[in-house]
Amino acid sequence: MKRILIVALALLPLTTWAQGEWDQKFEQLGTMLPTPTDYRNASGAPGVKYWQQKVDYNIDVELIDETHQIIGKETITYTNNSPDQLGYLWVQLDQNMRGKDSDTPLVESSEMKSSMSGKSLQNLTKEFDYEGGFNIEYVKDAKDKALPYMINKTMMRVDLPEPLASGESVSFKIAWSYFVQDRMNMGGRSGYEYFPKDDNYLYAIAQWFPRLAVYDDLEGWQNKQFLGRGEFALEFGDYEVNLTVPADFMLAATGELQNPKEVLTATQLKRFEKAKQTFDKPVFIVTEEEAIANESSRSTAKKTWTFQADDIRDFAFAASRKFIWDVQAVKIGDKTPLAMSYYPKEGNPLWEDESTKAVVNTLKTYSKHTIEYPYSKAISVHTASIGMEYPMICFNYGRPDENGEFSDRLKWGMIGVIIHEVGHNFFPMIINSDERQWTWMDEGLNTFVQSLTEKEYYPEKPLRRGEAKLIVDYMKGDKMFIRPIMTNSEQILQFGNNAYGKPAAALSVLRETIMGPELFDYAFKTYSERWAFKRPSPGDFFRTMEDASAVDLDWFWKGWFYTTDHVDVSLDKVTWYKMGVPEETVENKPKKGKKGKKVSEENSESGEKVFEFADEADVFEFQNTSDRSYREFMNRVDDDAVKLANENKNFYELTFSNKGGLVTPIIIEWTYEDGSVETEYIPAEIWRMNENVVKKVFVKEKKVTNIVIDPKEETADVNTEDNIFPRVEKTSEFDQFKAAN
Repeated sequence: MKRILIVALALLPLTTWAQGEWDQKFEQLGTMLPTPTDYRNASGAPGVKYWQQKVDYNIDVELIDETHQIIGKETITYTNNSPDQLGYLWVQLDQNMRGKDSDTPLVESSEMKSSMSGKSLQNLTKEFDYEGGFNIEYVKDAKDKALPYMINKTMMRVDLPEPLASGESVSFKIAWSYFVQDRMNMGGRSGYEYFPKDDNYLYAIAQWFPRLAVYDDLEGWQNKQFLGRGEFALEFGDYEVNLTVPADFMLAATGELQNPKEVLTATQLKRFEKAKQTFDKPVFIVTEEEAIANESSRSTAKKTWTFQADDIRDFAFAASRKFIWDVQAVKIGDKTPLAMSYYPKEGNPLWEDESTKAVVNTLKTYSKHTIEYPYSKAISVHTASIGMEYPMICFNYGRPDENGEFSDRLKWGMIGVIIHEVGHNFFPMIINSDERQWTWMDEGLNTFVQSLTEKEYYPEKPLRRGEAKLIVDYMKGDKMFIRPIMTNSEQILQFGNNAYGKPAAALSVLRETIMGPELFDYAFKTYSERWAFKRPSPGDFFRTMEDASAVDLDWFWKGWFYTTDHVDVSLDKVTWYKMGVPEETVENKPKKGKKGKKVSEENSESGEKVFEFADEADVFEFQNTSDRSYREFMNRVDDDAVKLANENKNFYELTFSNKGGLVTPIIIEWTYEDGSVETEYIPAEIWRMNENVVKKVFVKEKKVTNIVIDPKEETADVNTEDNIFPRVEKTSEFDQFKAAN
């Protein structure tokens, strides 16, 4: 037994050192990132052989208002730009998440409560009078010959008659239909909203047609099932869409309207032409009075709206008799996109005052920080309790009460969601990350630029996310309920904090504290320009940010994105030194001052520790440099000059401990005896030799009276109480027991 105990004790220091003081926080990411290839190079840029597939759609679809049904047919042309031969194609059938055999309700946890509302009970039982999912009528080749296919939940495999070789294209046809769900009852990213007072519907339609899944160099086929949370991985292509709706409906959609004279009145066309040259305020194409009058219309005729869009990854639309429509031009570089809003009267007065203005502001800020907005328009559509994005169009909440009154909270919430959803045009609609796999690459980056937009145009708006201090409560929470940012969308526990808030806060720390705006903005814009209309991976983002800035950030990505560590730096000790005057006799030797950190013994029983400056400085003695220190050098240090230069200076030795595990820069605010204040920045690399405890000496001309670490809360430090010196700390019962015994 004794021998075993000795071995265990001998191993303990090594184990403690390996896991504690050196946890490889500054080691390079290395094999954690994909190996560079000709498709994606080591700089984070697309490689010389980068490729991606192209998928073009020609779609005819009708919205049946009476039955809330979508009936469509499409011709898909798939171009294989990969070096691989493909024997089959995978098609996404996202509406099947509402089908009878869907896994979505099966994998959702649920629980009983002591009291339950009718709505919550209905959501629990799923007893809706609704038949969901796609009804696939046929899948045919270009010559109308049936193609074999197999449906697996939300994915459909289409088997090709012969393998599709690299560089070749294939066209095939699909006919389908489905019933649009009531969002008030069933929720969802799209659907219809019913207005009982005027017996009208507002349709916000997305995930409405069978769409090709992604095939790329990273995953092969991205055919993960759609369970409802992880969003979409899609290919770019050209679209021609013919949308047939009741003739008295107003329609908003992705793309450029090809037949305005057939679907708009002469008055509406005239107003629309005026809006193209109006930059200061929105022009109403359909006024509130006209929209209210149209609510009572019940036309039995139909209109077909034709839209064309190139280089997009998806298509969505909204339709209703209730829409007010306003438009304003925006100057972005050499382009003039149009900012538009569609909303029912129930959105006013808030929507006519704020929606299009928010679209304009978003396009300006995002274009500055990423790429100039390339499309012809950006649309904000109002419908209840939603925030969802698609190319050129998004659906947003924010409804006043029946008297038209609204709180500041509702106003700021609406503006925030419009900025966020319009911002999604950039992430991921243009910078086309894989949402099904990495939610943070669109939501987190988008939330960060949203915060820049709000700071620029709405400085009075309370920020919800996008600053370090706003993520503190989450990061100091129970680690059992936290996942790293680099977690698949379906496994994230706290979705908003993990995929939106923490990545946005991380980028804020990176911009404001670590890199500085100039370096960060250049690197971030480089990433955006490199990967516009392409498909970046996390490694491409990490590598580009380093490549374009010459800042080694591997430690940052490892800590913030791959762990659940948090920032908690404690200023444990401050010792004040001054140079001693050489004594002639022992009797004249100056006395040593008290230690810079002192714990008041008389207060230890009351559970308090007092951290304060000593009354007098500790003394260090100056010695002349020994000859051995010079080694082979012939030159000598002027010891007398060094002594003279430092004899009246104050030397402060600070001891910091890393309690949270996440390494971070140390920002120190010094307050001097004369009341002046100075801030110093110490890079995170100060922790590279010891990730738990570091000491550093600072030389000051003036006497220090107060020290604060992270004074502006820039690093997401979860406990600022131990960032201050002098201070008084309450001790735990356990610490009190130790002190007493």
